[in-house]
Amino acid sequence: MEQGAKVSGARFYFLKGIGARLELAIMQMGLDQALEADFTPMMTPTLVRPDTMVSTGFDVEHDDEIYRLERDDMYLVGTSEVALVSYHADEILDLSISPSATQGGPPATGEKYSHGKDTRGIIRVHQFNKLEMFVYCSASESKAEHERLLAWEEQMLAKLELPYRVIDTAAGDLGLSAARKFDCEAWVPTQGTYRELTSTSDTTTFQARRLNIRERTLNDDGSRGPTAPVATLNGTLATTRWIVALLENHQQADGSVRVPEALRPYLGGLELIQAPSSTPEPTRASAERSANAQAALTFARYERDMNSEGAPGKDSLILLARLF
Repeated sequence: MEQGAKVSGARFYFLKGIGARLELAIMQMGLDQALEADFTPMMTPTLVRPDTMVSTGFDVEHDDEIYRLERDDMYLVGTSEVALVSYHADEILDLSISPSATQGGPPATGEKYSHGKDTRGIIRVHQFNKLEMFVYCSASESKAEHERLLAWEEQMLAKLELPYRVIDTAAGDLGLSAARKFDCEAWVPTQGTYRELTSTSDTTTFQARRLNIRERTLNDDGSRGPTAPVATLNGTLATTRWIVALLENHQQADGSVRVPEALRPYLGGLELIQAPSSTPEPTRASAERSANAQAALTFARYERDMNSEGAPGKDSLILLARLF
């Protein structure tokens, strides 16, 4: 976090070593699960036009949590849902076979947060990675699809062996677009509370009506009927924040962390993450002093091993080769 603040300011961070590997492993495990569920992977734009944000259901005029590039009049999205729902704007979809399921993961998402809340760690940051599920379906099927999205999220939490609870969000806490939303919260031992890791929302036909996304219906006799707005749903399958719950819930008495069995294939079979060494990392100055001392020792041995004809001995040649 200190290096992130030095480079980009507060609430930015670097993931290094096993931290970076953990995020990539969780994302890949989520992607594999999404592929098994017939989702189509997509990499989406991170910057979108104002009308795209508004049509999705974001209040760009009064929402202080949204980043805007004023010169280009573009917005930095906090989820790939924004781009995915607009992907089929002004189109008529064929949902006669099955719902259309897509999955997106933008390289970065942007959100602003108030001062003083979760100032340490990666629970609440300005930028993070996210694996998002998105579904287009008939309005009559949205409730069933919502349950399926929740089940997939719970499946991921179970694979990582995390204690969690599901919150059926109260109507007064819903955003503009969602008709119903489930939050999955994992237990965070150091905070003594549950924290949200993922959520899934059913926006019914709200977004589709604003973006003119329709499906072709059929009459009772099988003939082509009128068009009707589709339903859109979204759910998060993994984010950077999951690392916190994973490390804390699987940490052992000696400081090491047991890797959940389902995640091991994505970490090269790693079963245990060793506790970090208490020995401080050498500074550049100390490293240079060590190198100079090694060089001095090597040349001292070089002079000592000189034979009577002025040629270096065998041992000093080996030392010189290792040094250079």
